[in-house]
Amino acid sequence: MSTIRSFEGFQPVSLKQEGDDQPSETDQLSMEEGDPGPTQISRQPSVTESTLSPNPYHRINIARKYFVTRPGAIETAMEDLKDHITKTSGEKIQGFWLLTEIDHWNNEKERILLVTDKTLLICKYDFIMLSCVQLQRIPLSAIYRICLGEFAFPGMSLDKRQGEGLRIYWGSLEQQSLLSRWNPWSTEVPYATFTEHPMRYTSEKFLEICKLSGFTSELVPAVQQALKSSRGSGRGKDLMVLTEPILIETYMGLMSFIGNRNKLGYSLARGSIGF
Repeated sequence: MSTIRSFEGFQPVSLKQEGDDQPSETDQLSMEEGDPGPTQISRQPSVTESTLSPNPYHRINIARKYFVTRPGAIETAMEDLKDHITKTSGEKIQGFWLLTEIDHWNNEKERILLVTDKTLLICKYDFIMLSCVQLQRIPLSAIYRICLGEFAFPGMSLDKRQGEGLRIYWGSLEQQSLLSRWNPWSTEVPYATFTEHPMRYTSEKFLEICKLSGFTSELVPAVQQALKSSRGSGRGKDLMVLTEPILIETYMGLMSFIGNRNKLGYSLARGSIGF
């Protein structure tokens, strides 16, 4: 401790050196009030603690990249398809869903699905131009098996995916040609595989139409009713609903690796480049 000498008109002031322990102002007050000793005050750093509450609807910036989430886009698609069905078949629509189709080469594709009293419709819809590009019609009476389960791949596969899906069979696998099995653009595959759309948690509206369980609960009784009605024509088979792994036979998977990670199967804003 060093002390500055007292000059006339000035009071001596003590200068604290490094390592000196001096009582704080609070400790000094405690001694003046007659406390037996200095009061030790634990001073915690000021930290603003924020608790992250689970909010599934926080992906606003990501959602804006998908054209399906733009105001009015999904409503326009629904109206377009309703008008088409009314004009062509007049069937009664029982449900409308937005799901992701996974083809036999593990490529993701954005799809709209409609269940009527007679048909399952799988629609490729362009949410940029707001138009139906492709519409596949599958009679409900032709569906004989529905599988629910986790995705499975061959042991040597290099491009695997996690999660659960739904596979719908309406044709014979034995009659599928080798060319259609190994052709990534083939439309003759006798089944379709679906999983939930990546935008399912962006809003309550999308959570309702992107839920795989909701689609399944509507499809199964519709198929059962269609099969019951068709038994008079000699089909006489019941629907099989199984819980088992869904096998996707891809090995290298280079095309799906590039496409899925760049979301090429979705109507997506891509800056100055569009697909």
